[in-house]
Amino acid sequence: MSPKILVVEDEPSIAENVVYSLEADGFTVLTASTGRAALALMEAHEIHLVVLDVGLPDMTGFEVCQAIRKTRTLPILFLTARSSEVDRVVGLEIGGDDYVVKPFSPRELVARVRAILRRVTNAPVNAAAATTPLLIDDVRCLAIYFGTALTLSRYEFRMLKAMASHPGRVFSREQLMDASSEEPDASMERTIDTHVKTLRSRMRGVRDGIDPIVTHRGIGYSLLETWPEVSA
Repeated sequence: MSPKILVVEDEPSIAENVVYSLEADGFTVLTASTGRAALALMEAHEIHLVVLDVGLPDMTGFEVCQAIRKTRTLPILFLTARSSEVDRVVGLEIGGDDYVVKPFSPRELVARVRAILRRVTNAPVNAAAATTPLLIDDVRCLAIYFGTALTLSRYEFRMLKAMASHPGRVFSREQLMDASSEEPDASMERTIDTHVKTLRSRMRGVRDGIDPIVTHRGIGYSLLETWPEVSA
């Protein structure tokens, strides 16, 4: 069964182009032109990813994202005519996985959707992975924690990959920002704490009782160097 994508966009011409491109690439697509209609479809269908316009007639895309995040962790890609730094930061801070600024190439959007879905697919893992605390699969862009593939945004995956490359090493927020973003800037640094909080939540959901990320106040973060005894 092909992944089901929900496209939330109130401009018919843009919605049609997005739907056509996604369906041509093999996806099943549902559409909504308002935030409330989108939330209703979320309740009625199993959605794998949301393409979400920021400027909707009844509520903002940010508000829709916050409503979705109360109950679900599925990936969200923002569509926005706003290229301002503030909007990009807000979108990432409230749980967005990526964003595309209008006007955009439908081909680029489809490529980003595919990349996000590759990261969050619960790929099968082998027996060795189930007894190893953390494995980073670069080929599939997956972080496998105690045998479970974590659902992470690309920024969270890259941050975790950086820390996992040197367990015990303290990374500053600036270093983590550089490792996670293609276009790092000073304003993005304050989102690092939000991403770390999300990483901890995802990892505790797999193995409660272990805090894998250590906070070094005033300095940054590190991944555990010595893990508690691993049991099946």
